[in-house]
Amino acid sequence: MADSQTSQTSSNPTRPRGRQPRGGRSFGSRGGRGSRQQRGQKNGEGSQGPATDLQTSTASSPIPSTSNSQRGGRGRRPTRGPRRGANEGIQRTTLGGPRAFGGHLTTDAEAGEPNSASPVGLNAGAPAFVPGQPLPERSHDAAFKQQVRSTAKRRASKSTASDLPTRIQEDISNGQYECVICTNEVLPNSKVWSCSICWTVTHMSCVKKWFSNRTRNSEQDQSNWRCPGCNSPMTDEPATYHCWCSKEINPKSIPGIGPHSCGQTCSKPRATCPHPCPLECHAGPCPPCLLIGPSQSCFCGKHTSTKRCGETDYTHGWSCHEVCGDLLPCGEHECQKECHPGLCGSCEVPVLSHCYCGRESKEIPCEQRGEKQVSYNYGQVNAESDITGHTHWGSFACEAVCGRLFDCGKHHCKKGCHTQDENETHCPFSPDLITHCPCGKTPLAEIMDMPRESCQDPIFNCELICNKSLSCGHFCQDACHSGSCAPCMQKMEISCRCGRTKTSSICHQGMVDTPECMRVCRAQLNCGRHEHGEHCCPGEKKATERVTTRRKNRNARFTDDEVEAEHICTRPCGRDLKCARHRCQQMCHKGPCPSCPEAIFEEISCDCGRTVLQPPQPCGTRPPECRFDCTRPRPCGHPQLSHNCHQEGEQCPKCPFLVEKRCICGKKTLKNQPCWFKDTRCGLPCGQKLKCGTHTCMKTCHRSGECEDVDIAGSRCKQPCGKSRRCGHFDAEQCHAPSACKEDKPCPAKTFITCNCQRRKQEVKCMATKTNPSPQREMLTCDEECLRLQRNARLADALNIDPTTHMDGHVPYSDTTLRFYKDNAQFAQAYEREYRVFAADPTQKTLRLKPMRSYQRAFLHSIAEDFGFDSESADPEPHRHVCLFKTPRFVSAPMKTLAQCMKIRTTAQQTSLMQSSAPGGDNTTVTLSYNALLLSTPRFGLTTEELDSTLQAVYAAYPDVKFHTSFLPSDEVVIKASCGYTPEILESSLKSLKPTLSHTLKRVGVVRGVHLCHVDDSLNVLRSEKTPAQGEGGWSAVVSRSATRPKQAPAPATPSIPLRSNFVALKKESKKKAELQPVEEDWEAAAEKLEEEIG
Repeated sequence: MADSQTSQTSSNPTRPRGRQPRGGRSFGSRGGRGSRQQRGQKNGEGSQGPATDLQTSTASSPIPSTSNSQRGGRGRRPTRGPRRGANEGIQRTTLGGPRAFGGHLTTDAEAGEPNSASPVGLNAGAPAFVPGQPLPERSHDAAFKQQVRSTAKRRASKSTASDLPTRIQEDISNGQYECVICTNEVLPNSKVWSCSICWTVTHMSCVKKWFSNRTRNSEQDQSNWRCPGCNSPMTDEPATYHCWCSKEINPKSIPGIGPHSCGQTCSKPRATCPHPCPLECHAGPCPPCLLIGPSQSCFCGKHTSTKRCGETDYTHGWSCHEVCGDLLPCGEHECQKECHPGLCGSCEVPVLSHCYCGRESKEIPCEQRGEKQVSYNYGQVNAESDITGHTHWGSFACEAVCGRLFDCGKHHCKKGCHTQDENETHCPFSPDLITHCPCGKTPLAEIMDMPRESCQDPIFNCELICNKSLSCGHFCQDACHSGSCAPCMQKMEISCRCGRTKTSSICHQGMVDTPECMRVCRAQLNCGRHEHGEHCCPGEKKATERVTTRRKNRNARFTDDEVEAEHICTRPCGRDLKCARHRCQQMCHKGPCPSCPEAIFEEISCDCGRTVLQPPQPCGTRPPECRFDCTRPRPCGHPQLSHNCHQEGEQCPKCPFLVEKRCICGKKTLKNQPCWFKDTRCGLPCGQKLKCGTHTCMKTCHRSGECEDVDIAGSRCKQPCGKSRRCGHFDAEQCHAPSACKEDKPCPAKTFITCNCQRRKQEVKCMATKTNPSPQREMLTCDEECLRLQRNARLADALNIDPTTHMDGHVPYSDTTLRFYKDNAQFAQAYEREYRVFAADPTQKTLRLKPMRSYQRAFLHSIAEDFGFDSESADPEPHRHVCLFKTPRFVSAPMKTLAQCMKIRTTAQQTSLMQSSAPGGDNTTVTLSYNALLLSTPRFGLTTEELDSTLQAVYAAYPDVKFHTSFLPSDEVVIKASCGYTPEILESSLKSLKPTLSHTLKRVGVVRGVHLCHVDDSLNVLRSEKTPAQGEGGWSAVVSRSATRPKQAPAPATPSIPLRSNFVALKKESKKKAELQPVEEDWEAAAEKLEEEIG
C-alpha cells in the first residue's frame, strides 16, 4: 500500500498547482520563501553538493522532497522556509507526515535533481548494492531522467521589468510577490488590496486584520490607520475586493488577461492630466500621458504654446519672460514686471503731489496718494511753489494746522490740513450759533441781561449740573462749565474675575483691569487627572453647577463641549503607551491611551528564532507564537516536556517526574514527590523545646529557626501556660515562664453544679483563686422529673431490671414520620431537635419555621401530630411555611428519639426476617460485619476535636484506616471506620483496636463503655455487641433477669440511683440519713399502682 502511494507521488512531478489534491500542507519547503533560493542563507549555501542536500532533507523530514512539495493543496498555505536575514545558523525544521514505505537509492546523477523520483519502487531485478561503488545504470532509468528533464517546469525568478505595473503583474503570475503583512505569496486566485500611494499589494484578509487593529480617534470619530507598506495615513476602509481600476467587484480570472484585472480600459483620472488612462486594467500607477495637450497661453496672454500632455504644466502655467504691460490699479501707469502669474499688485511709481491746503509739495508712491480734491488758494501757498492760479489738486494731508480766519476776522481755524473754499467759514462763536449755556440746558436769554452782539462776548454758565456722558459711562457731576469735563472721580465696586469678591475703587475712566482674588480653583479639568489650581477662575461657578447637574443625572451623557474653556486641559498626556517605547503625544485625556501609531521596521522573532514576523509591524507587536518545541534545558536535569516555544518571561511547564525529597524540617524523606515541589512538608509537629523551656513547638513541619516563638522577645511563648491550678483546672493564661502561676484572677474554666440526684446540671465558672481554692456554690433543687426518675429507679430495682440495657418496643411515631426519617435522616434530626427545644420552653407558645418544599412540610405536619402540636401551613408558594401551636392537647415531647425508634423498628424487622428464614427451628441468621465503635455514656461537653486529639496516637497504629467521629441523638458517639479492604479485615482491625482504645478513653475518663457495632450510611446502628440476642427482649428478659439476679442487701446510706453521667456534684455531705424505701414484693401490683399515680 505504501509502495503504491510512493509510486503515485513520484509519477507526476510536474502537476500544476491548481490540480493538486486538497488537504493539509505538504511536507516540503514552502513556496515563495522556501522554494526559491533561501534568503536567510549566506552566499554559497545554495550551491552545496548532493550529499549536503540529502543530509538536510533527511534530518528535516522522513519523506523525500518532490515537486509537489513546493506548495500545499489549492488555496492552502504550505510550510514556510527559512526567514530572511535571521538565524542563519539555526536549522528550521518542518512537521513531518506519516512515514511512507517504498524508496530507491539515489545515484550521483540523481542527486542534482532533488525534486525527481524513480517511477518504480522496489525492483526484483535490481543489481546488488556494493558499498563504495556506483550503481550500474539501467536503460529505463536513463529514459526516465531524460523525460523528467524535458517535462519539468523551471520556476520563474523575480521580475526585472523597468516599470512597476509590469513587475507587480509578473511577480503575482509567477508566485514571486510577497504580502508585506503575512509574508506569504500573493497568488492570482487570492483576493487582494492595493495601496493608492505606494501601490503595495496585500491579501484582502490580511489588510482587514491590519485595519481592525487601527487606532481610533474618539474626538473626531474617524478611522486612523496606515498603509502596511509605506506607513502613509489612510482614510478609506478596505471593504471589498475589486479589480485594479475598481470597476468590477470580485473579478474572475480570464485567460490571457493579467491577474486581478477586469480586461476593460483603466480610465483612471491622472492627477495633472485631463485625459483618462487608455491602458487595460493594470496594477500600480498609470504611466505618463503621451497625447498632445491643449493650447495654453502665458500669464500675460501675449503668446500661446502647445506641448505634449506630460510636458504641459497644468498647475503652474508658463511665462513668456516679456514685460507684462497691464494697467495698474491706479489707472495711470502700466506694470513693468516680467510676465508673471496672479495680479500685478499696487503701483509704486513716485508722483509729485500737493497737500490739501497747498502749503507742502513732495514725491510719494502712487499707491499712497489719497483722493484728489480741488482746493482754493487764498494766499497761503508759498511763492516758491509751482502752483499757479487760484486752485490746485490736493492728494494728501500735511501735518500743519489750517489757521485761516473765520468771517469774523478775529478767530482762526484750528483744524488740520483740509481743502479750502473761496469764502471764509462762518465763526463758530457767533451769537446766532451759541444760544445756550455750555451744558446746553439753559438758554442764554435766561441768564444774561443783555443778549450777545458779537462773537467776542462772553458765554455765561448756568447753575445746573453738567451731566454730560463721560467715556467711562458715568455722567459729569460738576457745575455747568466750558471746555472738556474733568476726569471721573466716582467710587464704584469692581468684581474680581470669579465674581466672588468685590473691591471699592475710584473710577478708572473706562480702562478697568479686572482684579484677581486669591481663591484657588479646585475644579477638575476635562481630562479627569488634574485640578485647575489657578487663582480667581472665572469658570469656577459654572464648573460647580456642571458637577451638580451630573450628580443628579448620572445616566445622562455629557460631552467636552459643556466644559468651560478655562477647564480644558492643554497639557500633553505623556503616559507610556502599551509598546513601552513611546509616550502618548495627545492632549491630556480620559480613559486609556490609544495604540502606538508608530511602526517597527525590524524583524520580530520568537525566543528560539525559528518563527519571524517581517517588517513593517505596528509598534508594540508581540513576538509571534512559535509552533516549534521549546529547547530550553531543565535545571533539574530531567527531560523537557513537549511544549511550544515561549518567551523568556514565561515559565516552562513544571517537571512532573517523581523523586525522593527531604522535608524542610529534615525528619523524613518523602517519596513520590513532584520534582518541581520545593517546600516538601511531612506534616508532623516540630516538637522542639521553645525558649520558655516548658512547651514544645506545635507548628507543623517548618524550616529551622521558624518556630512559633521566633518573633517573641524574652523567654516566653504564645501558648497557654497549661499548668494545673489548685482547683484542678489548667491555667489558661499566656505562658509566663519561668515565673509560677499567680492564680490571683478567678479561674475562667467551666464546671457544673447539680441537684442531689445529679440529673439537673448547670454550667458555671469555677471562679477559684489562690485565696479561695474551693468557692461555695448553691446546689440545684430536684424537680418533678427527678422524683419520677427516682421512683422508676426504685421500681426497676424491685423488679430486678437494668435501666441501662432495658428498652421496651413502643414506638411513639407514625409510619409516615419514620419513612421520611429513613430517607432524609439529617433533615429529620435537625427539625426533631428544634421541636424538642420548642417543647422544652414553657414560655414559647408558637413557632414559625422557614419556607420549604411540600414533602418536607408534610413531614413537619406528621411529626407535629406525634408531638401533640397543632400545625398549619401559611402563605402561598414559594413562601409557604409551617406554623406550630401549643394547645392543651400537648403534654410533653416523646421520650424516644427518631433514631432510637428507627433502631427498634429495624431490630424488630431483622428478628422477624431471621424467624421467617429459619423454618422448623433452624436458627440461621445473617450477620453484619462490625464497621464502627459505639461509645456509651460520654462525658458532658465532649467535642469531636477533643476526642480525635485523644485518640490520635491510637489511630496512628492503623494508617490505612480512616476514622470519622459523629454524635448520635441518643447521646452516644459513633466512630465509623473505612478502608479499602474487605469487611472481614476491617472487623478484625476494629477488634484488635478496641482494647487499646477502651483503655485510653477510660483512663482519661471520657466514656464508660466501648462496643463494636455496624452502622449504615445514615449512622443507624444495625448491630451492636450490647444488642440482646433474639428471644431475650421484652418481659421475658425482665422475668429471666429477675430470677437470676441476686438480691442485694439494702444499704444504710442513700439508695442506689443509677448515674446518668460522671459529673461530680459540688455539695456538702448530707448529715441526714436517707430513709429506707420498702421493697415491693408484688411487682405487678406496684407497676399498676405507679401507672395510676402518673396518670
